[in-house]
Amino acid sequence: MTGRLLPEDPGRLQDLAATASVTVAVSLALLKLLASVLTGSLALLSSTVDSLADIVASSVTYLSVRVARQPPDRSHRFGHGKAEALSALAQAALVLGAALFILVEGVQRLLAPQPVRASGFGMLVVVVAILVTSALLALQRQVVARTGSQAIAADAVHYRADFLTNFATLLSLGLGRLEGWLWVDPAIAALIALYLGWHAAAIGRRAVDVLMDRELPAEVRARILDLVRADPEVRGVHDLRTRRAGRTVFIEMHVELDPEMTVRAAHDVADALERRLAEVFPEAEIIVHQEPAGIEDHRLDHVIAGLAGRRPTGM
Repeated sequence: MTGRLLPEDPGRLQDLAATASVTVAVSLALLKLLASVLTGSLALLSSTVDSLADIVASSVTYLSVRVARQPPDRSHRFGHGKAEALSALAQAALVLGAALFILVEGVQRLLAPQPVRASGFGMLVVVVAILVTSALLALQRQVVARTGSQAIAADAVHYRADFLTNFATLLSLGLGRLEGWLWVDPAIAALIALYLGWHAAAIGRRAVDVLMDRELPAEVRARILDLVRADPEVRGVHDLRTRRAGRTVFIEMHVELDPEMTVRAAHDVADALERRLAEVFPEAEIIVHQEPAGIEDHRLDHVIAGLAGRRPTGM
């Protein structure tokens, strides 16, 4: 039902998700900051620090999705899609910094436990945070499904971590009201810190893959090759290269055609291949280099196979 209320344009969808993310981050950070001051809970303070980091991260996301949509220009002829990966990398650094801060504070509080005050109010704040975060995650899930935005996906991973840390904070506040359970608050805070650090590493690794032009998954490459080899005019294909930047997929390959084929005929075959691939990968930039079958030339496949110590496979 929610999907029917959302705009169809991918750009407007990303703007909506990014704006909602910033709004939620600011609202929850202020609310949690007030609650952490009143309660003295380290677990709630750790959640507050994470929400403060969310403000910066969500602001970076908001800017990056706008930059990534800009068309190619003289200085960026491949477009601006990697702005989303830079945003994700910045988020990973922020989350990791917050996790280290919380971990240090948790260890210190374990050595010198302190009681939690006004835990009822703190629990109410956390319940509100859980409900608001749930609504935001539902929106982000639909936007990522429709647009494939890496920046929004990274933001969603972060908010999923927030969702779980909010539950952990709620447990901490509840158990902290019991006598002899003062250690629970710093212990849960330390666990939250480790959890955030793990998610930061996952976000950062995916961002680095994009920035380093990592190939698309093997099954996607295999599908591309199957589509190309299905054309009866294609006698071979090699040096397939793929990468992703934001919503755009880049596909480049060399196809081997009949040496006696005219230039125009070869051009028509390449156009047909590009159209076929575009039906499956509508956001792709596709480059097909045509060459006569049977020639011996320097190939990227040979270089890669040689480094791997095996025979080239055409992949």
